[in-house]
Amino acid sequence: MGEQPIFSTRAHVFQIDPNTKKNWVPTSKHAVTVSYFYDSTRNVYRIISLDGSKAIINSTITPNMTFTKTSHKFGQWADSRANTVYGLGFSSEALLSKFAEKFAEFKEAARLAKEKSQEKMELTSSPSQESAPGDLQSPVTPESINGTDERVTPDAESRAHTPSSHTPGSHTPGSHTHSSHTAELNAVPFPHSSTSITKHWEAELAALKGNNAKLTAALLESTANVKQWKQQLAAYQDEAERLHTRVTELECVSGQTAGIKTQKTELNQTIEELEAELRAKEEELEKLKEEVENADRLQAQRDSLAQKLQDTQLRNADLETRLSLLEERLENGRMEDESFRKSLRTILELLDGKILELTELRDSLSKLIS
Repeated sequence: MGEQPIFSTRAHVFQIDPNTKKNWVPTSKHAVTVSYFYDSTRNVYRIISLDGSKAIINSTITPNMTFTKTSHKFGQWADSRANTVYGLGFSSEALLSKFAEKFAEFKEAARLAKEKSQEKMELTSSPSQESAPGDLQSPVTPESINGTDERVTPDAESRAHTPSSHTPGSHTPGSHTHSSHTAELNAVPFPHSSTSITKHWEAELAALKGNNAKLTAALLESTANVKQWKQQLAAYQDEAERLHTRVTELECVSGQTAGIKTQKTELNQTIEELEAELRAKEEELEKLKEEVENADRLQAQRDSLAQKLQDTQLRNADLETRLSLLEERLENGRMEDESFRKSLRTILELLDGKILELTELRDSLSKLIS
């Protein structure tokens, strides 16, 4: 089946700044699709995110990874293979929690898969590793050195009882099994003197010690070669993993062309909507700026009118004071005028009386004259 997406969500993608190792650097201008992929052929889980045709996340989940929630809507994890730290910003806390649950689930699945693969490798390599040391160590047993090994094969027994069947130097150097040593010892004509027996056993012991040293050196060399082969195998596996990851990435990119086009269309529509909203916000901002400027002007006018009103109120109070004084003076003048009029009326009454008296006096004088 190959690699298939098993869970997808949308988030803003960030990577840690490689220079400062503190600041986050956005790798996408807007929210993108972040998916979990499962490769059934290799039993591997990966997190992949594409921004157009560029893979901004390509992280293989390993058992030692940890997804950490650093806020209500932000989480991060470190990828030692990519030598970076990825960060995801979600639109809600529920999406973050769901992504974290899937991360823990697939991390546990990756751990179980790794344990199974290690068990298979151990079962595959254990028979060959156990057989080689056994063959190498068999000639250096105490029984072989002391010449008391009683495990003799039927072929060796027949050669021991039949001297003509012994062929010197017929055993293979480096193998030296217990049966071949016993056969050679039994095939050698038994000497009759103790000196010859001692020399014979000393020579045999020296030969066994030499073989033991050779076998020990061969064992050490084999162990070193095994370690070297394991290192080379690990390097080959890492290289194969890297190449497979690259191939899978390319296959993912090529296989998701239709999806990418659909996402690109959706993203273009989203960008257009966001641009329209941005233009509307800019127009609204311009209107708000104009309203603020108008409000500033109105505030200045209000302050000026308030000052004028205050001045007018002061002038009005002054005028009212002066008006009160004028009214008081007018009242005083009116009272004086009334008093003056009364005096004039009194004087007129007196004049009328005097005029009347003069008139009577004139009449009287006129009568006297006539």
